[in-house]
Amino acid sequence: MLGGAAMECDSIFAQGNRMPGRLLQRWLSRFEAALARLGHAFVNRWGALERLYRRPYARIALRLRFAFYPLLALGALGWLAWDWQHDRQLASAEDAIFDQVISWRLWEPRPSGQVVLVEIDECSLEYFRARGEGGWPWSRQRHADLLDRLDRAGVRAVGYDVLFADPSPLDPTADATLEAMAEGGDGRFVFAASRLHADYDDGASLHASAAPSSFPLTASPQQDPPVALLLPYGVAMRRNAALVNVTRNADGVLRDVPLRERAGDWALASLPLRLAAGPEPRALSAFPDSVRINWRTRAGLPRMSAADLLANGEARCGEAGAPLPELRGRTVLVGYTAAGLNDAKPTPVTSAMAGTEVLAEATEALLADNAIWMPPPVVKYLLAALLVLLTAFAFYRGEPASEIDQIFVATNLLLLLLAYIGLTAFGLFFDIFAAIGFVSLSFGLCRLYSGVQRGRTIGNGDFRAEFDPAQDRWLALARLRFAPDAGLDPEALERRLREYRRRLRRYLHGGTNAVAIEGVVERKSWLWESLEDLTVLVWTAPDHDSVTAIAERELDALHAHLAGHDEVLPDDGSVRVAYATSHAADAESASTTRARVRATLGDLIRSAEERPLSARNPFPVTGA
Repeated sequence: MLGGAAMECDSIFAQGNRMPGRLLQRWLSRFEAALARLGHAFVNRWGALERLYRRPYARIALRLRFAFYPLLALGALGWLAWDWQHDRQLASAEDAIFDQVISWRLWEPRPSGQVVLVEIDECSLEYFRARGEGGWPWSRQRHADLLDRLDRAGVRAVGYDVLFADPSPLDPTADATLEAMAEGGDGRFVFAASRLHADYDDGASLHASAAPSSFPLTASPQQDPPVALLLPYGVAMRRNAALVNVTRNADGVLRDVPLRERAGDWALASLPLRLAAGPEPRALSAFPDSVRINWRTRAGLPRMSAADLLANGEARCGEAGAPLPELRGRTVLVGYTAAGLNDAKPTPVTSAMAGTEVLAEATEALLADNAIWMPPPVVKYLLAALLVLLTAFAFYRGEPASEIDQIFVATNLLLLLLAYIGLTAFGLFFDIFAAIGFVSLSFGLCRLYSGVQRGRTIGNGDFRAEFDPAQDRWLALARLRFAPDAGLDPEALERRLREYRRRLRRYLHGGTNAVAIEGVVERKSWLWESLEDLTVLVWTAPDHDSVTAIAERELDALHAHLAGHDEVLPDDGSVRVAYATSHAADAESASTTRARVRATLGDLIRSAEERPLSARNPFPVTGA
């Protein structure tokens, strides 16, 4: 009895253990059923939505036919021409790509050491303030002492990015001392000047030819307009002044530093250009209009605080014991970097870089010859125009093979890699990404339109009326096969087959009543070689005579289409046709109709009776 009770308890316990599993299984089954119903309803609703806009697209494509592609090319070329004349958004798009590639570099060029930055920084200001010698602004005597220290150190040249616009009313002696330093520098000390807005030019007394650091752009300059400049007060300083104006890109980021500003047939040199080339006009004219700095995020220019220099080389602001940069034979930029004094500029590597540092980097790029080289802006526009024309022409000839999509993606990735390597290792930036992106947009529109054409050709119900057994009671079928001429090698045969399929698709995409069955098996599968040359065209109509008349008319037109192409480019082969007709539907069930269509199609594919496609292609009477 005890044994029986134990067995009964074990049975109840086992059932209790199975109850949660059964409940979980029941809920999973209900959840799967709900997902199946939801997915089925979504697909049906989505298909109805697609038909709402795809069928109108197909009707438009049926009217436009292949005129869409040249129209798209004309529209794209028109936009490129308009953009070149206006905002140049295609060129601006490259800037963001440049900034990203700069930030991704694993290594970057180190400074050459030819340019040293002497900073009037917070430490320098605090150093003299703590000594009771006043804060900012500094006396002209202190600036003169700074130049004297640099001169004694044997510097090559000094660019002084401090604008001494007016003489000091309190210390004329210090003004004279600074002017004497400028005179004694014999052109090695270059002072800051500023170009005022062009609206002030009409009232200016100074002409471009007489402006400091100006040089002619032509052998016989004629135009010599007045220019409004803000110059230093002293005669020697004016004679050895250059522009410190910089221009940001359209997005507000400074990437390129102008080296000259044109005024009629003359140009006014910038401070970096004057420091790099010297005062000789012939040397000034040998440089380009602007320079793109090889921006660095980790390796900055050698620098020192002005207080360290004025304290006879003792480290007052730098780390104790740290060596100061070598100055002999170097080009030095002096300017503000203290917060609140400098005119900070956003650059590709920082949101706020002192203007003096920007000028120093531009001077470094010229002296070390490590500026970024970029093709002229017109190159990307010409490239985009050329590629758009080639893309439109490729689709105009007929739907290209699907592999072209992969080629586009691979090409873009390769260009990105080449640009990264070129910018990182060689200082070359081929800014054609926006052009490729624009072409990819054009390519996508061509592929979208071609997809509409193809959808109608293959009988996709989203693009054309679906098969209706009540109306489409008869079928006419034609199996097309490309028969190559004898003696073609395998490579030439594959090329001819590809060309034949392109020509056939162009005819079918132009708008026919036929539904094409192409690609019975997946391309490159082991059955592909046996079936790759077969295409089946299917026509439907209410009666036998109507369906064969439509089929014969379109096969005749296909022959004319292929023959016209053969006159331009022979395909080294002929097209063979096998025929079949079928009473597809009567009062039968849908499954019976499908079985009859499959049987007719199977008989046609394996049929050995075929004849060449010709100008007249009557269907055999016995096929009904």
